[in-house]
Amino acid sequence: MLIPNPTGLANIMQTAWVTPDLDRSMDQFARRFKLQDFFTTDIAIPARLRDETGEMALRIALANVDNIQIELIQPVGGGIDRIYRDALPSDGSHANVFHHCCVKIAGPIDRWNAYIAELEKKTTIDYTGDSGPNVRFVYTDERETIGIWLEHVWYEPSYDAEFSALIPTYRSA
Repeated sequence: MLIPNPTGLANIMQTAWVTPDLDRSMDQFARRFKLQDFFTTDIAIPARLRDETGEMALRIALANVDNIQIELIQPVGGGIDRIYRDALPSDGSHANVFHHCCVKIAGPIDRWNAYIAELEKKTTIDYTGDSGPNVRFVYTDERETIGIWLEHVWYEPSYDAEFSALIPTYRSA
């Protein structure tokens, strides 16, 4: 039975893990899940985590498996990157810690703006970052309900196509 009702979990397009060592995690995913290649990038963007602002510095690896994107994140900057770093083992040991899922809002920027206006009526936006004019993203803290953060993202459509082409895609069949 199909029920036409936006759930807040519609259009999940990504699952993400945090790691203290991106290279080691990519090797683990390659050996265990046959993901031999990732798109990798280092980013440093202005961000806000609750009432604090600062630079968010991360190493990121992306690969697609069918229609789900796998994201591996290594926090490298300290400070505001605690949204990721605090999930890691406090003893410094290696772990790939499941951190968030991401829902994608497709379409024009007006759809994103309307989505955010509705989201803000329901919950607090805890984390935002500025990745430039072609990307918008926010996180809501859903750990009390589903045990993880929830990322909400929008890409300008032509940028989305260009960026998606850079990410290796593995097909199961």
